[in-house]
Amino acid sequence: MNGRLVLEDGSVFYGQVLNDLPASGEVVFNTGMTGYQEVLTDPSYCGQIVTMTYPLIGNYGIANQFEQSRQPFVRGFVISELCRKPSNWQLEGDLAGYLTARKIPCIFDIDTRAVTRAIRSRGTMRGIIAPENIAEAMIQDLFRAPVAAGLVAEVTTPAIYQIPGDGPHVVVMDFGIKRNILHSLTRSGCRLTVVPAHTNSKTILALNPDGVFLSNGPGDPKDVPEAVQTVRELVATEKPVFGICLGHQLLALAFGADTYKLKFGHRGANHPVKDLRSGRVYITSQNHGYAVAEESLPGTEVVVTHRAVNDGTVEGMRHKFRPVFSVQYHPEAAPGPDDNTYLFAEFMMLLQGRN
Repeated sequence: MNGRLVLEDGSVFYGQVLNDLPASGEVVFNTGMTGYQEVLTDPSYCGQIVTMTYPLIGNYGIANQFEQSRQPFVRGFVISELCRKPSNWQLEGDLAGYLTARKIPCIFDIDTRAVTRAIRSRGTMRGIIAPENIAEAMIQDLFRAPVAAGLVAEVTTPAIYQIPGDGPHVVVMDFGIKRNILHSLTRSGCRLTVVPAHTNSKTILALNPDGVFLSNGPGDPKDVPEAVQTVRELVATEKPVFGICLGHQLLALAFGADTYKLKFGHRGANHPVKDLRSGRVYITSQNHGYAVAEESLPGTEVVVTHRAVNDGTVEGMRHKFRPVFSVQYHPEAAPGPDDNTYLFAEFMMLLQGRN
């Protein structure tokens, strides 16, 4: 079926759609060559239409073990070439069937390079995926609809749950956590209690944790001021705190720093980040549209520990006196493949009372 991707600046890109379901969301791009199922099920993409820059998508199929959450949260998927005959000893289905069964709007046979260039030059913007014959009035109605809000509330766990372990007890604040992060924490030996994003500090401290983990999640960190206040109260207890992605941004806000929206964000499995302490450069997996404003850090007692090689943005920080640190990227996603697991080891040392 003929379809089109319409951007809010008036740009139109033509291709084929899997179904006649329209999609509306912020159009972003991901530079990963693999990991399309992880992208689809990463809650941090909630509210977004994701464009994959790698030309062939779906070539190794779909398998349940790669799911990162209870369901896909992307609003739409944009790809160049859709592989109809995947090959992989682990595959349990094909991408087209997966998208159709979950009613995820997808446009393919589209010039994703042109879409990506438009976003890079003009910044992320709203877009619509729709069949070519859809009425123009409906397109305009979709653009006039309010921008999605409450994204964290949409993706967080609805109830507290536990994951057993023999080591330190960590309370995980779920702002849209990926399963691989939970696996990384349990592999480190942690016993986990996962709580909804709206959980207050009194409830968290009543669980008697040895430390707190702040997860990734979608949207602007300033959209969840109640979480910022909770984090501010938690770090004041001197308990170890480790934040990833949105958790990193919430920590910055809790310490009095600022965040801002990037022009087109960092999304992919190939972003170089320098650890300023060792001088080593790591290849990292990233998915974020906001960053910590470095000029707002002086006076917060927070120092920058990691920096993006491509654009110099803040990718990690640590408090000078408290057992609190964070990174903007995803160490659990293993693009290295295991280069960044040292961050979980550092968290374990803090939990065990070693600096």
